[in-house]
Amino acid sequence: PAVPNDQWVAGSQAGAAVEWSAGDNVTGGQGGARTGSPQTTLCGRRWWGCDPSGPSLPPRSPSIRRQCLSIMELLGSTLTATYAHPKPTPTNFLPAISTLTSSYKDRFPHSNFTHSLSLPWRPSTYYKVATNSPTLGPYNTRSQRVCESAMVPFVSNRTTLFTRYTPDDWYRSNLTNFLESNTSRHNSERLRVDTSRLIQDKHQQIRKTQANSTQNLGERVNEIGFWKSEIIHELDGMIGETNELTDVKKKLERALMETEAPLQVGRECLFHREKRMGIDLVHDEVETELLTEVDIILCCQERMKLHLDKAIAQLAANRASQHELEKDLSDKQTAYRIDDKCHHLRNTSEGVSFFRGVEKVDATVSVPESWARFTDNNVLRSQSERAASAKLRDDIQNLLVVTANEMWNHFNKVNVAFTNRIAETADAKNKIQVHLAKILQEIFQTEMTIESIKKAIREKSAFLKVAQTRLDERTRRPNIELCRDMAQLRLVNEVYEVDDTIQTLQQRLRDAEDTLQSLVHTKATLEHDLAVKANSLYIDQEKCMSMRKSFPNTLR
Repeated sequence: PAVPNDQWVAGSQAGAAVEWSAGDNVTGGQGGARTGSPQTTLCGRRWWGCDPSGPSLPPRSPSIRRQCLSIMELLGSTLTATYAHPKPTPTNFLPAISTLTSSYKDRFPHSNFTHSLSLPWRPSTYYKVATNSPTLGPYNTRSQRVCESAMVPFVSNRTTLFTRYTPDDWYRSNLTNFLESNTSRHNSERLRVDTSRLIQDKHQQIRKTQANSTQNLGERVNEIGFWKSEIIHELDGMIGETNELTDVKKKLERALMETEAPLQVGRECLFHREKRMGIDLVHDEVETELLTEVDIILCCQERMKLHLDKAIAQLAANRASQHELEKDLSDKQTAYRIDDKCHHLRNTSEGVSFFRGVEKVDATVSVPESWARFTDNNVLRSQSERAASAKLRDDIQNLLVVTANEMWNHFNKVNVAFTNRIAETADAKNKIQVHLAKILQEIFQTEMTIESIKKAIREKSAFLKVAQTRLDERTRRPNIELCRDMAQLRLVNEVYEVDDTIQTLQQRLRDAEDTLQSLVHTKATLEHDLAVKANSLYIDQEKCMSMRKSFPNTLR
């Protein structure tokens, strides 16, 4: 029959360990009274499990403990009973296998174990806590009051006290524990295998992830190296283009300064030609060409200044692009060094350490597309600026050639005009000199003629005086002697003739003198014109052409 109000708690180690506790005062017989613990007891004793979570009581009398142990030995129990008291958590929840009596091994029911027999047997590691707390049926209170003398192991008492479970229940309890042990061990083995497989899988996954990261870092290093080489190539081209443009700019500045010499020559030629005199102060072809030459030089200077400003602006743009490339190259070199170091880092490398929370810090400012686009834009900008610089450099070279040719051609044209004008002036001067010589000769001849006329007049005056004297003397003839004879008539005619001759010679003398005055005036005019021509020749030939003998050869 079931024993009422007793508690059976299956132990976590074997499920069969029990603990008996007796009251402070125990009386004999079934109706004996009990004092002490308020729990219902059997003969002053109570069953307690050894579960650490169960209730605990203070230790009882050693004699009672020995009696309980003797009763359990009669039943063939192999477990050691202990009194319930606070004790540390056991390291092994199941009892050692060696504590089981070997006489019961043949009476276990047949059971098919599900676990593999080839797996290792480690009972001290793979046991799991098993709890079996069956509920005991009530029994009469009279049977609780059993005196200590009734604890003598008689058969009647054994039948009364220890027939609460059948052997099948005992075997079933053991089998349940074994099955649960096998299940726990199987779960543990499966957990161990899964854990091992998980460790291997995670190890392979982490190694693969690290290999992928290393590969990505290598690809990133290659990309940085590619863009770095592109930047270096473009930077070298930009530096060379900048140097060439700087040289062309210096050449343009030197050419611009050298245009001041022909401009000054042209202006001085114009200023000198303003000193021409008289009729030679003419707006001739030379002056026209000189004015055109000055305009051409000024136009060339304007174009040179415009291209010089463009060259200065282009140099600034080139230096800006070069600065961007150098900055990008510096960043690329730093990133290349860092990523190359990261690419060669291994688990055994020095300097590796933990940096907690670094994966949560997002300090990135670009993505691969924007990163590549940034460098590509810098390279494209540099290429564009370099192409513009090369075009501007070609334009400046062409401008230098064109302006030099224009100024040189017009310089030659002005020189040709000067040469023609000098030749014309020299020819005019020579002709004036010829005419002046003729005038001088004519003046001399006229003067000689005047002198001869005067001499002739003087000579004719003597004839006139003789004739008039004769007539005057014949007027003194007396009376009838005053005859108009042929002599008288001839003398009168002679006087008239000589007088007329003298008047004619005097008129001719006046005409000769007028001619002489005209010749003298012409001589003066020719001499003045000759001086003007000589001055013009001096200006054009000596002053102007002496400056125009040398033209800056650098422009050519």
